[in-house]
Amino acid sequence: MGQKLEDVAQKYVTVLRRRQCTSSAHTPPSSSTDTINHKASRNGPRSRHATAAHMLLIPGPLLLGPHRLLLGPLARGRRAAVAGVRAMSSAAPRSTRPLRGVVFDMDGTLTVPVIDFPAMYREVFGGDEAYAAARAAGGGAVDILHCIEGWAPDKQRHAYEVIARFEKEGLDRLQIMPGASELCGFLDTKQIRRGLITRNVKDAVDLFHQKFGMTFAPALSREFRPYKPDPAPLLHICSTWNIPPHEVIMVGDSLKDDIVCGKSAGASTCLLDETGRYGPHDSLPEEVKPDFMVSSLTEVFTVLEENFDLAPVPAE
Repeated sequence: MGQKLEDVAQKYVTVLRRRQCTSSAHTPPSSSTDTINHKASRNGPRSRHATAAHMLLIPGPLLLGPHRLLLGPLARGRRAAVAGVRAMSSAAPRSTRPLRGVVFDMDGTLTVPVIDFPAMYREVFGGDEAYAAARAAGGGAVDILHCIEGWAPDKQRHAYEVIARFEKEGLDRLQIMPGASELCGFLDTKQIRRGLITRNVKDAVDLFHQKFGMTFAPALSREFRPYKPDPAPLLHICSTWNIPPHEVIMVGDSLKDDIVCGKSAGASTCLLDETGRYGPHDSLPEEVKPDFMVSSLTEVFTVLEENFDLAPVPAE
């Protein structure tokens, strides 16, 4: 296929040059290859397939997946993000295995982060000093749900009340993450299943489904025990789907919860890091290093298309 594209591209360029030579001897030539080489010099080397596709100019869009022709501005954003995704996912081996299911985190992945977690933690722990001590004991991070489990009943009850109040305030400002709806629509066209795992409560999941008209099944909240980062919820979803974990990818914004959960279950993993808080992919410790790293859900399209065989789930 690649050789055929290059042959056709070469014939196209030859014809174009002949037309330029016969048009005017005083007009400086401006071939399509000059534009291509200029873009390549800015964006890095292209694969020979991508180069041939761009040299053909008119047939180029026909080589894109059909969903790209339907998404309008989102499709343009996806194409603009390709170079960054390739750079971030370069450490992950190319895979030809099928992808039959995608499991998402909810808060900060499918929805825009709205909960002030530091403020919530300070109130749960009883002030800045106690919160700082908990962070120090956890190596700079706090798994608040696991901390609460070891507390006395009265203290637990107060902590859960504080968390429930912050979560309810977050529900009032719930917003869908840009690209989430389009990504779910794309998965539907490919017959790829989608599930959800969150450490939020079931009421939040129900409101998410109702407000945005998207359904994830199974959708596991923190009422399912043990919760992330334990692999149990992801393994439960794989078992429900009757799909092996290595044909599933976990997408989330937390290294310690989402990525550890996915890696422990044997699934592929994709970290959504919108702000760059985790730093370069190569700088992450191996035990939490995701297979892929993106800065938006729009870039997940590229990760899936370039690294997996998007085979539909067989009818049962």
